[in-house]
Amino acid sequence: MLCRILGSVAVSAALIATPAAAQNAYGPGASDTEIKLGQSTPLSGPASAFGAGAGRAVVGYFQMINEQGGINGRKINFTQLDNAYSAPKAIEQSRKLVEDVGVLAEVGTIGTVPNVAIQKYLNTKQVPQLLITAGGRRFNDPKTFPWTVPLYPDFETEGRVVAHYIRNTRPDAKIGILFQNDDFGRDYMKGLRAGLGEKASQIIAEASYELADPTIDSQIVQLKAAGVDTLIEQSSAKAAAQSIRKVRELNWTPLHVIGGSTASVETVLRPAGLEASKGLVTTLFLKQPGDPAWADDAEVKAYHDFLKKYAPSANPDDYSVLVAYMNVNALTTVLKKCGDQLTRENLIRQATSLRGERMPLMLPGISISTSPGDYTPFKVLRIATFDGASWTLSGDPVSAD
Repeated sequence: MLCRILGSVAVSAALIATPAAAQNAYGPGASDTEIKLGQSTPLSGPASAFGAGAGRAVVGYFQMINEQGGINGRKINFTQLDNAYSAPKAIEQSRKLVEDVGVLAEVGTIGTVPNVAIQKYLNTKQVPQLLITAGGRRFNDPKTFPWTVPLYPDFETEGRVVAHYIRNTRPDAKIGILFQNDDFGRDYMKGLRAGLGEKASQIIAEASYELADPTIDSQIVQLKAAGVDTLIEQSSAKAAAQSIRKVRELNWTPLHVIGGSTASVETVLRPAGLEASKGLVTTLFLKQPGDPAWADDAEVKAYHDFLKKYAPSANPDDYSVLVAYMNVNALTTVLKKCGDQLTRENLIRQATSLRGERMPLMLPGISISTSPGDYTPFKVLRIATFDGASWTLSGDPVSAD
């Protein structure tokens, strides 16, 4: 226990300190010529559908960076291992990255399950668990886990933003909720209730499902029978597509709010039916490459060109690929800010001192900001409505506060 306390004090002091000398400073995995980084990702197992595509995009991105001369003159030596979306496997692979490969940091790991599994190990070893793709609130805990920095809108923030939207647009809503029965769904529910405040009593029905459930049709029937006129869901892509179809099949016309991670036109809405998806509301922070609204956008074109050359088998409309692209751009920004002070402490210092940084494909009004006391990168999100062909942004960015 004493070691853990002393470790946290040392980290805090190191993160506050400013490098006094102009000489190069290196941590494990860094040198004058290279930066060793690693990642475990689900290349197999239940989450391989999104992990494999995102993984190919990350590998391709570092190949592109190295062809361009690296970062501050140093090539990226990147190791990617398969965690099969399994907690024990994720821990095993993190140990390999740290103890065998000798990486400076583990970066961009996808999903709640692997990141929860490796969080204690990496923090105990004082290895950055950097810019992870997971939205649980537990990943914004600088006091307990100072080496874990997320780069994804946390689900509680998303729930609060949706609550503010409902309060402003449907003050008399009869709310029903469908949520995945894990941190993904429960954190969202917590934020939604907090954002509704005294209006939380307008939640008249709730239904949950397990990720392994083959269908959520019965839950949709249950929510309709309860008299719900505002359906809010935080579910996986498969469940979201099913709910959109079932609502249509029942000739039910509630205001239907879906989670931002399921807003892909090509991979969720088109399979569910574009006509059935008309009128959906969601939160967004990134442009959707498959959305006609961004067909001529320069950043979207650059994204397509990158994938075509460096990760041709990755689906550009795969949400996880899109998020991975944002993630590696942010990582590049942090590494550039480190300059020649490539220590683990400075990586965390720079990653938690971002001020309104905008990454390619972020929507207008969206940027990321972090501080040593608050690692949450996204403070606002955009509300959008689907018109049957594309998402239309509604109003100004909405704060979770």
